[in-house]
Amino acid sequence: MTTKSKTSLTFQLGGQLEINRMGYGGMQLTGEGVFGEAADRDNAKKVLQAAVADGVNFIDTAEAYGPKLNESLIADALYPYKPGLVIATKGGFNRPGPGQWIPNGKPDFIRENIEGSLKRLRVDTIDLWQLHRFDPNVPVEETLAPVVDAVKAGKIRFVGLSEVNVAQIEQAEKILPIVSVQNLYNLGNRQWEDVLDYTVSRNMAFIPWFPLASGPESMADKIDRIAASHKATTAQIALAWLLKRADNILLIPGTRSLAHLLENLKAAEIDLSDEEFEELSR
Repeated sequence: MTTKSKTSLTFQLGGQLEINRMGYGGMQLTGEGVFGEAADRDNAKKVLQAAVADGVNFIDTAEAYGPKLNESLIADALYPYKPGLVIATKGGFNRPGPGQWIPNGKPDFIRENIEGSLKRLRVDTIDLWQLHRFDPNVPVEETLAPVVDAVKAGKIRFVGLSEVNVAQIEQAEKILPIVSVQNLYNLGNRQWEDVLDYTVSRNMAFIPWFPLASGPESMADKIDRIAASHKATTAQIALAWLLKRADNILLIPGTRSLAHLLENLKAAEIDLSDEEFEELSR
C-alpha cells in the first residue's frame, strides 16, 4: 500500500467541482433505523448549519433516509444554499419500515426518486446522484435509463454508484460516465481495496461510508499510541488515515452532536507521518 507524503484536502469531483474532502453525511439526522424524522429537528438543522459554516461543502443524503425526510431537512436548514455547496443524494431503495432496505431498480421508481429529490432539495440540478444499489432483479441498463434521461435534461450533473464491485462499475460506465463510488471502507474494514484502487486509477471520488470505525481490538494499542502523540481521538486518527490513504477519498462522517461534528472536522488538521500511516495500514 502506497501513499503520498503530502495530503491534499480538496478534490475535483468530475474534474469540475472542487470539494473539501472533509464532508458530512446526513443519514444520522433521521429517526431510529434511519426511519422517520430526527428526534430533535432543531438540533439537526443546527448541526447542518454548523457544518457548512465550518467549511463543509459536500453533504451526502439519500431519498431513502427517512425516507424523503432527510432531503427536506437539509433544504429547510440550508436553503438558499451557499455558493459552492455540493449536495449528493441517492436513489434505488424501498423503505417499508425502520432498518428495512429493499433494492428497487425499476425505471419508474428511479424516475420518481429523481423528481422527488429535485423538489425536496429545492434544486433544478442534482450535483451528484448515486444509485444506492444494483437491483439483482432489474438489468442495470433499465435502471439507469431514466438517469441518462435526467442527465441529458440537465436535472443531474454527475452520477455515482454505491456498494459496487469493479465489474459493476465497468458495466455502468458503458451506459454513462461515473464520477464516484460510495462503498463500506474504513481503517478496520478494507474489503473494497480493489475498488478504491480502481477509482484512484480513474480519478473517481471514493466515498467511504461508516468511515469512523477504527478496527479490531488488536489494533487498539497502536491507534491509542498514535492518537496520544497527536493529542487526538481514535475517531480522528481513523479519519486522518483515510485522508492520507488516497487523495480521491471524500469523507462523510455523520453525527447528531455539534461537539462530535467539530471533532470530526479537526481530523483534517492531523498530518500522519508516513511511518504512522504504514503502521496503521499493517
